[in-house]
Amino acid sequence: MDRTSTPAAAPEGFSRRGFLTARPAPGFRPLPPGASMATLAACTGCGDCVSACPTQILLVREGRVAIDFDAGECTFCNACADACAQPVFAETRLMQHVVAISDACLARRGVTCMTCRDACPESAIRFQPRAGGPFLPVLDAGLCTGCGACIGPCPSSAIAARPREVAHA
Repeated sequence: MDRTSTPAAAPEGFSRRGFLTARPAPGFRPLPPGASMATLAACTGCGDCVSACPTQILLVREGRVAIDFDAGECTFCNACADACAQPVFAETRLMQHVVAISDACLARRGVTCMTCRDACPESAIRFQPRAGGPFLPVLDAGLCTGCGACIGPCPSSAIAARPREVAHA
């Protein structure tokens, strides 16, 4: 697969329906750690960060860096930032997103599955017992780093990145 493919552009955001189903609005795109929509403007689309990524999850989309969590997870190694000659990556290497689990989740449909919990390196997903059915996933957004480790392994594609909510003072 060509990691520099450029699918059609769509408006940025996250719809109400998308929030409830954990499916992002068509234009939402998770970015590498330290990158934001503001710093992304400095991206030239050269692909140096794509080549440097040891987990091969970065690609150039619409002339800018993006992440494909179906390909793997981010290990926060900073190789992308180190390879980038432009001011795309901030000093603080945080993801601007967390994940959300939709109703397509097998456990929410009565099938026992804990794949996401097992894949999460931060233990941000736990399963809550319930009477008469399989345990249900509960995401602790405060623990979620947005690494994407849970997205690819999910057998029902029920997990997607969504914008991190910023606390307002």
